Amino acid sequence: MINGQLISRIFEAASIQRWNDHVRPVEFTELDKQAHKMIIAYVLGRFQEHSSPLNWARLIEGGIFEFLQRVVLTDLKPPVFHYLMKKAGASLNKYVLSQVKEELSDIESPWTGQPLLQEMADFLDGRWEGKAERRILNAAHYLATKWEFELVYHAFPKMYGIDDTKKEIDDKIEDYFELPGVQKILLGGKSHHFIDLCSQLKFQKRWSRTPRIPQTSVLGHMLVVAILAYLLTGQLVDNPCDKRLYNNYFSALFHDLPEVFTRDIISPIKREVPGLDTAIEEYERRKIEEKILPLLPETWHTEILYLLENQFENRIMENGETLPVPEIDNDMNRDSLSPTDGAIVKIADELAAFWEAGISLAHGIRSPNLRQAVTNLQAKYAGRTRLSSLFTQAQFDKLAAS
Repeated sequence: MINGQLISRIFEAASIQRWNDHVRPVEFTELDKQAHKMIIAYVLGRFQEHSSPLNWARLIEGGIFEFLQRVVLTDLKPPVFHYLMKKAGASLNKYVLSQVKEELSDIESPWTGQPLLQEMADFLDGRWEGKAERRILNAAHYLATKWEFELVYHAFPKMYGIDDTKKEIDDKIEDYFELPGVQKILLGGKSHHFIDLCSQLKFQKRWSRTPRIPQTSVLGHMLVVAILAYLLTGQLVDNPCDKRLYNNYFSALFHDLPEVFTRDIISPIKREVPGLDTAIEEYERRKIEEKILPLLPETWHTEILYLLENQFENRIMENGETLPVPEIDNDMNRDSLSPTDGAIVKIADELAAFWEAGISLAHGIRSPNLRQAVTNLQAKYAGRTRLSSLFTQAQFDKLAAS
């Protein structure tokens, strides 16, 4: 089962500052960068599928492994990181695995059923090198870096050495021009506008009325939920089909995308104002159709609507129609029905919120809103034996003690 150490490690990325040796118009964190990267990877992967098949589970897990690697090696600047990887990559990778060994020791890959730590070791050792999924992750990394750097560059374009950095990033991206999605994004058309729209969630803070340490954005929160949903699927579902893993991850990754139009409407207002939920859903549906779908190829529209609507409902798709179901049984666990565990995405969303609140409390933030959130979620999951261990105060007491 996912453990508190792993969740705490994931949230460390929200404290890792990027471009902190440059003039920055806004704060850049590793969590936001990795979230934006995986959204770009989705776009690149969907374009790649037009010409050749793609192993989405490999891409998702590769994204998780790179994320953990960067969190462990946070103190290395990118040029230093790439240089050292060339000179002493095996030793660095061994160190990374030693740091996450305990956190991943009891987790199996939802895709292969093998120990996740071993899958990560294979990934870091280069056994996926040359595969399309690895190249898409690399390209998404540099495109996300380019998006950040454009803001940094315009803040102080006369900074010594900044043009060299610009050239280095552009040269790296050129290495991936054979990927159709890279070409589409660099054209500056609608695909570029889609990933730019998604990036705006970086500027929206979670719990905006409550001080927290570390602060997290809506964009970063979406990645946390996606990682948790993917790993929980492997632990709560027996032999999930490939499409189920794909849907649960990307439904979670995009679950708050409509907030780019509505901002975060806090739960007490949603609960206490009659009819508000329905009105919000109608507004979000209209904005999705007016603003999001036109930015993506028409052949993707059905999938995007399926991922974005009714995110917390269990559902399947049959003959192009979304069908809500109380639970996804063994007969529904097949790619042809495109099953999605909205209930698991909901658990992941609430688990992320629980840790957002709990970590802040452990850092000494005294807020009734945070305390109430922790108390309510503990009570909700107290009787669910496979999940209750993730919703305990003891984990935050350990953080406070350390």
